[in-house]
Amino acid sequence: MTARAADRARYDRATAQLDAPVAIVDLDAFDANADDLVRRAKGKPIRVASKSVRCRALLERVLAREGFAGLMSFTLAESLWLARSGFDDVLLAYPSADRARYAELAADPKLAAAVTVMIDDPAQLDLIDAARAGGGEVVRVCLELDTSLKLLGGRVRIGARRSPLHSPAEVAEVARAVARRPGFKVVGIMAYEGHVAGVGDAVAGHPLRSRAVRLMQAAARRELAERRAAVVRAVREVVPDLEFVNGGGTGSVQHTAAEDAVTEIAAGSGLYVPRLFDNYTSFKGRPAALFALPVVRRPGVGVVTVLGGGYPASGAPGADRLPVPCLPEGLRYDPQEGAGEVQTPLLGPVADDLLIGDKVWFRHAKAGELCERFDTLHLVEGDAVTAAVPTYRGEGHTFL
Repeated sequence: MTARAADRARYDRATAQLDAPVAIVDLDAFDANADDLVRRAKGKPIRVASKSVRCRALLERVLAREGFAGLMSFTLAESLWLARSGFDDVLLAYPSADRARYAELAADPKLAAAVTVMIDDPAQLDLIDAARAGGGEVVRVCLELDTSLKLLGGRVRIGARRSPLHSPAEVAEVARAVARRPGFKVVGIMAYEGHVAGVGDAVAGHPLRSRAVRLMQAAARRELAERRAAVVRAVREVVPDLEFVNGGGTGSVQHTAAEDAVTEIAAGSGLYVPRLFDNYTSFKGRPAALFALPVVRRPGVGVVTVLGGGYPASGAPGADRLPVPCLPEGLRYDPQEGAGEVQTPLLGPVADDLLIGDKVWFRHAKAGELCERFDTLHLVEGDAVTAAVPTYRGEGHTFL
């Protein structure tokens, strides 16, 4: 029996009494992935990206481990909820326009101490001030640096379109704008190099593309390390007591950790290891989060139909954004139908071995987005479910 076949047997035994659709997290794999992130971070604390987990119980589990400290959230409403739930260090990774939640933040000393908001434009300070509704608490602010690699005088850009702040002078000027403004304090800098951390450099069947990605990423790492250090120096001239400099992501942990200017690493997807993180030369994780769909039809030889399955991930549309049927091995989508809203046909000789009611196991393309489809994660240890915990959705929250 192969290792993957053994995993399928374990998951089937563990969930034998549970009807599909069902989602699981293999805790042995989850913990092993956490250990690997810590190893690659080389002593720098890892701030957990909540959007890649979306389950309070698992956030608590990983933060209880040595090497992890703090959360990186994705909406202001989520940030306040997490802070009220006992998480005392929450960095909001994206600017917000949630006026009602800014009023709550500015009026509550506990929330204001626990939550740091993201800005890259003084106009965002105007919005926060207009939303205060009399709340006088100092709002903790993090400045986001644009990490994109610009070539040919800026005519070519590689990287996500996030912050407009690219140069040390631009970031320092916004830091000065915050320093001049009562009611705000700059406490950190964040720079997420998504073109390095979130792009696989070993795409199966594409050796030339993979080599091009590796060359691009090497150049991007060199350029960003130098620029990020200069940004930190410039901001520290304005804010000598800067608390943190956050960088990285699952795919770049060890590279970002090697920069002296960076004090902490962000990561989250590396805990679940979705399919988009299979294509890296620098690390190999263990798939920890899976979901199963039930076989409900057998339309013909070499075909079964499962219930549901149309769970595409965010990003540019493409086959790589679809979940992948992984257990049993050898199933694939019908190219004329793909993953369906209500039903999904799957092709392959192994389909003839599946019976009505059997489970087919899938991996999502991305990490936390799986939890928007399920209200419960069943935690598997060995070949048994040892707990069932709610996702954000299971607690009644769909933050975005």
